[in-house]
Amino acid sequence: VQLQASGGGSVQPGGSLRLSCAGSGFTLDYDVISWFRQAPEKEREWVSSISRITGRTYYVDSVKGRFTVSRDNAKNTVYLQMNSLKPEDTAVYFCAADGSYHSYSTWYKDKYEYASWGQGTQVTVSS
Repeated sequence: VQLQASGGGSVQPGGSLRLSCAGSGFTLDYDVISWFRQAPEKEREWVSSISRITGRTYYVDSVKGRFTVSRDNAKNTVYLQMNSLKPEDTAVYFCAADGSYHSYSTWYKDKYEYASWGQGTQVTVSS
């Protein structure tokens, strides 16, 4: 599986961006696609996930109501629409996928559970 993230950029607070994660080589085992972000000198943190099969979505509390994750299975692409951006959203954003078995229900929040990562796209929110 190969993933490629794109769509980052620089915006002012309150602005919007839409990130894309284009994938190839997916099988049905690769159900959940997730977004993580990493700010300078901080740990990579989970942001959002979506099930490619059911469309069910999950968000970290800090982005609920502002970010929306969606998928287009025909294009093998997952999107992260980011609205009302804040300076604390500044980070490199990564998409990730994994096709192996996971023994607990919230595995998708754990960066160590993913084998496939996109290259990252920079999002900068600043006035």
